[in-house]
Amino acid sequence: MSEHTQDGHACREYNQLSRRQFISWSGVAAAGALTAPAWMPRVSFARDFSNRDVIVSVYLRGGADGLTLCVPYNDPAYYTARPTINIAPAPVVGGAVNLDGTFGLPPAMASLLPMYANGHMCVVHATGSMDPTRSHFDAQRFMEVGKPADPTIFTGWLGRHIASVAPADPTAPVRAIGIAYQLQQQLVGADRSVPVPDMTSYILRGSSTTRAARQSWLDSTYDLTSVNPVRAAADNTIATITKLAQVNAGAYTPLGTYPYPPISGTGASSFSKAMKQTAALIAADVGVEAVAIDKGGWDTHSAQGSTTGTMASNMMDLAETLRAFYEDVIVARNKNVTIVIMSEFGRRVAENGSRGTDHGHGNVMFLVGKKIVGGQVKTIWPGLSNLYQNLDLQVTIDFRDILAEIVSKRLENQALATVFPGFTPTFRNIAMV
Repeated sequence: MSEHTQDGHACREYNQLSRRQFISWSGVAAAGALTAPAWMPRVSFARDFSNRDVIVSVYLRGGADGLTLCVPYNDPAYYTARPTINIAPAPVVGGAVNLDGTFGLPPAMASLLPMYANGHMCVVHATGSMDPTRSHFDAQRFMEVGKPADPTIFTGWLGRHIASVAPADPTAPVRAIGIAYQLQQQLVGADRSVPVPDMTSYILRGSSTTRAARQSWLDSTYDLTSVNPVRAAADNTIATITKLAQVNAGAYTPLGTYPYPPISGTGASSFSKAMKQTAALIAADVGVEAVAIDKGGWDTHSAQGSTTGTMASNMMDLAETLRAFYEDVIVARNKNVTIVIMSEFGRRVAENGSRGTDHGHGNVMFLVGKKIVGGQVKTIWPGLSNLYQNLDLQVTIDFRDILAEIVSKRLENQALATVFPGFTPTFRNIAMV
């Protein structure tokens, strides 16, 4: 190894896992925002309490195929194992978009190339969890809590980070948001964290004519309770409702020239909507330090569609949205943001009889930000002729090495033993201080 800069049916377990989502808004949901900060800064929420980045954690749920997300086109075993679903090598027309002479992006993700060329995107290959599980539920949980196969840990790695470092803005009503109906496991344990499925409709239900009075009554009533966790949760929720109304994400005007994919109508993208709302939140400087976003659809057991079809469409949506967010928030607004993209495991090296791929092991991560050591595919490439359990890409870089370096260098938190208990990370030179 050298350092280099079950079948064709839908997965029942993953479908069951997805159905576990439920609405937990604590009495808040649907309607429009209340006030706007006029998206040319007539109102400023800006504070400068820290140089730390806001982290945007994007989780590709379903086990994304890393051998398609970043194609090892110089490894001949890739083409032997995947005769019908491969991406042709660079520089073949319609083939991989070259990154470094060995790896390339699929054509559907070509829009990411300028970020890579600018030195603001790094790809980490042959990475992931060392745990051997191929269960979506277990693999996601192990990665999100930051310690494999430990049933005693319920807080998430990002939640422990937030809980172990002083707020960037002590006055912020909310420090972490999960764009979901239920707080993602990785954020559990975070101080002042809430799930918000849609920032444009996070208000108190019922008649708008009595909303202010009812919110005031709830606020004063919960202040009287002696049960501190209940009071704190209510206060956080009410404060978040108020702050998100001021942010008014629905009226947000991006500054970047690269458009976000449509968030309504034909071809609407829920991922684009979540990232655009996150852009509004970060642009408003309201003190949020972490945002967790899920993007599903990666459980490609059949008809994977690497160049056209299901996976190609999903990859294009991912890449186009990331590029729009990058041009808007990181370039035009010059915000300190680090984006981390990962998935629970990769897919098998060999395609199956349904022209798909089954649950695997090693995978890729994508990192985006001004202080990312970009323009590189960071890997200790094991090759595709030397497989894990004779089936899968090996994991040669523990995903916690990458996250720990981000936490230390970009989130200004040196309590790594708290964030990743029982683990001593090896930094891989993927981030700058």
